[in-house]
Amino acid sequence: MATKRPTKLMAKRAIIVFAIVIVLGLGVDIFSLGRLQLVDPKGYAEKAASQQLSDTTVNAQRGTIYDSNMNVIAQSATAWKIYLVPSKITDEDMRKVIVDGLSEILSLDKQKLEEKTRLDTNYVVIAEKVENEAKKKVSEFKLSYKGLTEVIGISSDNKRYYPQNNFAASVIGFTGSGDIGRSGIELEYNSKLTGVPGRIISAVNAWQDKMASSFETSYDAQNGTSIVLTIDEVIQHYLETSLEQARQNNKATYAYGIVMQVKTGAILAMTTQPDYDLNDPYEIADATVFEKIKATADAEERSKLTIATQYSQWRNRCISDTYEPGSVFKCITASAGLEEGVVTLDETLNCTGKITIAGRTINCANHSGHGVQNFTQGLMNSCNPWFVTVGQRLGTQKFSEYFEAFGLTEQTGIDLPAEAKPVMGVTYYNPKTMTISDLASASFGQTVKVTPLQMITAISAIGNGGKLMQPYIVDRMLDSDGNVIYKTTPTVKRQVISEKVASQVATMMEAVATNGGGQNAYVAGYHVAGKTGTSEKLENTNEKLYIASFCCFAPANDPEIAVIIIVDEPRAGKINGSSISAPVAGEVVENTLKYLNVEPNYSAKELAKLNGTAPTLVNLSVSEAKKTAEGKGFTVRVIGSGDHVISQMPGAASSMPKNGLIILYTEEGKTSSTTTVPNLVGMTLTNANKAAINAGLNIKISGTFSDSSSVVSYKQSLDSGSNVPMGTTVTVYFKDDTVGNDIA
Repeated sequence: MATKRPTKLMAKRAIIVFAIVIVLGLGVDIFSLGRLQLVDPKGYAEKAASQQLSDTTVNAQRGTIYDSNMNVIAQSATAWKIYLVPSKITDEDMRKVIVDGLSEILSLDKQKLEEKTRLDTNYVVIAEKVENEAKKKVSEFKLSYKGLTEVIGISSDNKRYYPQNNFAASVIGFTGSGDIGRSGIELEYNSKLTGVPGRIISAVNAWQDKMASSFETSYDAQNGTSIVLTIDEVIQHYLETSLEQARQNNKATYAYGIVMQVKTGAILAMTTQPDYDLNDPYEIADATVFEKIKATADAEERSKLTIATQYSQWRNRCISDTYEPGSVFKCITASAGLEEGVVTLDETLNCTGKITIAGRTINCANHSGHGVQNFTQGLMNSCNPWFVTVGQRLGTQKFSEYFEAFGLTEQTGIDLPAEAKPVMGVTYYNPKTMTISDLASASFGQTVKVTPLQMITAISAIGNGGKLMQPYIVDRMLDSDGNVIYKTTPTVKRQVISEKVASQVATMMEAVATNGGGQNAYVAGYHVAGKTGTSEKLENTNEKLYIASFCCFAPANDPEIAVIIIVDEPRAGKINGSSISAPVAGEVVENTLKYLNVEPNYSAKELAKLNGTAPTLVNLSVSEAKKTAEGKGFTVRVIGSGDHVISQMPGAASSMPKNGLIILYTEEGKTSSTTTVPNLVGMTLTNANKAAINAGLNIKISGTFSDSSSVVSYKQSLDSGSNVPMGTTVTVYFKDDTVGNDIA
């Protein structure tokens, strides 16, 4: 039977149906294409790019932070970033291997890691800043199971290191996630330190595998700017060591202080004690507080305490905390009074122990009164009535003008974050509403608040001929090749008082440290000019707590440095700045000026008590050696039965205390011997010297020179019980707790 051929009509209909199908198909494509290009072109383009391109960030190396001598304080080193490609996890067995293996190697939470393996993405970071040892283990793990090399990736990363751990912690700060600064210099200069990340853009195929290198484009990372601070590692060490010991000795909550270069405003040292380890900033550094938190049963409360404690230990109290400066502020009132001519140096006032202003009685620190005294003596004795009188003569308007001129109504502008901002009506008085009673309190440093940095900046202006400087902590910036791209220029804000008045007040302050309430900061040869302060923390209602302070500059006639020492909430009995802050300032001044090679200028009285030079006694007969040494005022101790000296301690030409002890050795094979350092704390100068000599040691006196029974030692340079060579010199620090009551 013949096949029936299609009719012309049937063929025509087929062509029409085929044409309709083609038109409809093309229409849908054209409509879709139009929708892609007109409705959401950006979204679909990004989706296509994400499927076709691999974009990897190359971290820039964060800039290094140096101290003023180019010692590294903070630096970045190569670490590793571990990531996953979840889309290539083929089955649950593989997922389990990955979760079990990587959680153990990288100490990751299993549940959170598993959640990341189920994300609909081709890239998810699971660990950053991984050390090299862990990275090697991950590399080995990738080879342990088929397909893991496609799922687990390793790329370079940076990790921030702080070689000196807690050095200048509250100043330097630290970095957090993403290598972003969280506090201190790391935060303030984050954009400079960070640099610009690089990129590697690669084409990938449908299976997310990288294509040939010809499809790859890279952009090099630009390393961050490095920073050189004004902080000096040695001076910072002096400040930190002395302050932490003062905090512990006085059972204080905090101790903080600053060393500033008077003529430039550069910060040579700044610290808050206790501090913390910059390499582990979230660890609670204070063991007592840590145990308290650990013992808190409620999890939510424990978490709140932990966070609050962390923020507290990171806090730079030198710039973020305000306090009533107390009697240190009398230097400002004295400056204003002399500048305005409302008082003269030779004027006298009879202090009866109190003064009444607007019906309010204000006591002097000496309740029985100081009697008749001139203005300098008023500062030496920290006499409240004297400074209330000067304040009243100035009046509220003039007093407020000088309060502002010394920079106490504004931030200092230091290049550190979180500086406290003065607030009119809160930290200082509105001159329009200030009463004479308010003025009376403010004139001797009560009821007004400043930061330690504001106070030392103001006191430095007195030492700097009346010029108020802009404090700063970054000296210069360097590019990746070490070239200087920025240098800080010291800035004079304004002339606050005349050079003549500044010199007069400096002389008054020197008298305070030599014979007045600040004599525990006395340093032989360096003429310290300073003032003590003690103020009650009125915001605390549970117990009476105080802030003890001392602020000074030295040498008085041509100042190099200013120092402020604050001991916050001492609980060991003594609360006065003269007893617990002034001695610390003296230690820091002495160590710093000697380190800076500032030549001391000794008085005849000081020279009589200072070190001498050990004579050359080796090769002399024992009798000749004794005669020579004793003729120069030294004591001699002979060890051995020989006739001649073959060795001596201290060595020839060594610096040693006048009237000190020289050990003479007279037998071969026995040219040294050791002794145990006794406890020399709590003794008068005479008794400490006797105990040291008996132990075969020399003693160097630091601090108050007087041999009065009220002057006792509070610290020694060598630990009691330690073994040292006979003839070694131990420095013993003395103070007089009976001087300088500066709180009413």
